[in-house]
Amino acid sequence: MTYKNILIVKLSAIGDVIHALPVAPALKKCFPQARITWVVEQPAYDLLTNNPYIDEIITFEKAKFKSFTGFCQYAPGFISALRQRRFDLALDLQGLFKSAAISFLSGAPQRLVYCNAREYSDVIGKKTCGPNQNGHIVERCLDVVRELGCKIDEPEFMINISAKEAELACAISKQAGLDINRRYVVLIPGTNWPNKCWSTDNFAKLADKVFEHEIIPVFVGGGADRLAVDEIISKSTVVPIDLVGKTSLKQLAYIIRNSCAVVAGDTGPMHLAAALNTPVIALFGPTDPSRNGPYGTQHIVLTANRSCQGCWHRKCPKEIDCLSDINAELVYQELLKIVG
Repeated sequence: MTYKNILIVKLSAIGDVIHALPVAPALKKCFPQARITWVVEQPAYDLLTNNPYIDEIITFEKAKFKSFTGFCQYAPGFISALRQRRFDLALDLQGLFKSAAISFLSGAPQRLVYCNAREYSDVIGKKTCGPNQNGHIVERCLDVVRELGCKIDEPEFMINISAKEAELACAISKQAGLDINRRYVVLIPGTNWPNKCWSTDNFAKLADKVFEHEIIPVFVGGGADRLAVDEIISKSTVVPIDLVGKTSLKQLAYIIRNSCAVVAGDTGPMHLAAALNTPVIALFGPTDPSRNGPYGTQHIVLTANRSCQGCWHRKCPKEIDCLSDINAELVYQELLKIVG
């Protein structure tokens, strides 16, 4: 069977959208005549721009639909815009009610949803459980494409950084004191779960050790990471480069792509680094690295040595510092295997 208009629904978060990126090239190579549209929320929008495999990006502004009044005001226009595209296939890669609703309201007669879908999304779309249903989320997403009879070799993560974004990234780095042509390591302290976070003490010790090895420690993150990074800087002997809250996603991508390595917990920018083929040292506690770890073979994953590792709790019910037994010296020694 062939398709003319394909809808991909993967809304958020940044890491989740990165995991789904190989779906677009896989579809385009399998159905080169098809027009591919992606519905995404604003925080991850930049990841999809200037992508030759994506013909159109539609932004889903979730905040507008939260109230009854907002829903009544904006839903008709949003639904109409979807219907006008005349989709013949929709892939719900989020597997939640809101993504399933978008898939259904698109009017696509064929709707597929990836394995482990929740919130009745598997009722709205046909649940697809391929050979990787217990494997990495990247392969689970691609199993939805395989269900269509498409052959997939190596997953392709297309993140197109424009010359302008690269130029701005260099300028922002220079203003912060970083010569982007020198050797540096990107350190990412922030995550969206409290028990995914490595301690500020450990990050401060690691920054000092990295600097002693004549490699520049560079901290990145969003505005929510400001307090943690300020604490790390106050505990460090050296003054690391601070780029927290100063870059767009594409600028951050350029900085990560030019670094020697990245050290981070299970967070979106860590998956961005993996997608860019930058070596990652990933620190894992409550989540499962076989499912959510950095995709690829060149990365190093360090896990908390606990019987409850992989519990999937956002906040530890035992009030344990989940990653406390992964110390700075251990991470530094693993980092040396990458940076030499």
